Amino acid sequence: MLSEKTIEIVKSTAPVLEVKGKEITTYFYKTLFENHPELLNVFNHANQKKGRQQTALANTVYAAAQHIDRLHVLLPAVKQIAHKHRSLGIKPEHYPIVGEHLLQAIKAVLQEAATDEILEAWGEAYGVIAKVFIDVEEDMYADAEAKDGGFRDFKEFVVVNKEVESDVITSFYLKPKDGTKVPPFLPGQYITIRLAIPGEEYLFNRQYSLSTSPKRDYYRISVKRESDSTPEGKVSNYLHTSIEEGDGLEVSAPAGDFYLEPQEDKPVVLISGGVGITPMMSMLEALVDTKSTKEVSFIHASRNHRLHAFYDEAVDMTHRLENGTCCYIYENEESSIEYHYEGFITKEILEQYVKQESVCYICGPVQFMKAIVQHLTELGLPQEQIKYEFFGPAMHFQQVEQVNN
Repeated sequence: MLSEKTIEIVKSTAPVLEVKGKEITTYFYKTLFENHPELLNVFNHANQKKGRQQTALANTVYAAAQHIDRLHVLLPAVKQIAHKHRSLGIKPEHYPIVGEHLLQAIKAVLQEAATDEILEAWGEAYGVIAKVFIDVEEDMYADAEAKDGGFRDFKEFVVVNKEVESDVITSFYLKPKDGTKVPPFLPGQYITIRLAIPGEEYLFNRQYSLSTSPKRDYYRISVKRESDSTPEGKVSNYLHTSIEEGDGLEVSAPAGDFYLEPQEDKPVVLISGGVGITPMMSMLEALVDTKSTKEVSFIHASRNHRLHAFYDEAVDMTHRLENGTCCYIYENEESSIEYHYEGFITKEILEQYVKQESVCYICGPVQFMKAIVQHLTELGLPQEQIKYEFFGPAMHFQQVEQVNN
């Protein structure tokens, strides 16, 4: 338990952290990787280069300062981050290293304002916060290992099939190299792929949504090939051009808190844009596998048909549902392929599919999700019925926009 004095000191630093948080975490990651370059084998380099990891950590530190006397308030956010940590292989021994460099960063940025009393209070507070993460993550590691076919860390899988789904998306079908079962997962969850790229010093980690039903005897990820000039493009291009059937990939056990609620009996609306279709395909196929009778609407937006993955597959699955509907929106389309609307997903389009009791799942680019959430809010849908998934570190929409601008 933290003393009242420690709580008072930590909470008093919250306004400063709100202003200086990004500067502190940027300094933190710089010195962390200079002193412990081996951790570059764990972190996503693309998120580092874009500044998203720094912003996400700043947000976490600020929230911890605000709620240091009520850490239970942060438990949902802790669990979301812990899923990421578990899928990346973050371990208890990493936390003292992080704590040491975080205090150094606070001291370096705040300078004389970071008194010994403040640093001591933050050191004590960090120990309590770190224990919360370690305990939650250990439960997740143990749960992943206890599942049928489960394992704690990374395991060697083999690519058993590779299929082109669109001009930019290719699917990789994966099975354990040792012939064991694939562990179960919840539709919407993701796995981490860890790989070494020839000529690169450190390993690369990327998290990809599973794009098929949990009832299959394989995992499927469907990867968008990003521009090779972007940080994200290095791994996706390597997968597209260099990984073939028979090749091995290190895979984490499934993780993530964005998934279709198995016991949910309300109407479901799956709304995706671009490669955000991947977790929706897992959800849709799971609904088909369970012979769901609930009302299901599958709404997908793409620039055009050439970039649209799983066109026929989603149509077929919604037809197999007792109450399934499929709707496609193309930004611009010159071919004769069938689609329903041209342009973007509007509030008026959503109004045709969304009821007040509907639960909506959303995945896609940040601006896309922001617009959809805004439309659903204006339609009167309660916040708890609007669920969405960010690619990369979890942040608020506004924070992501600040990083991307």
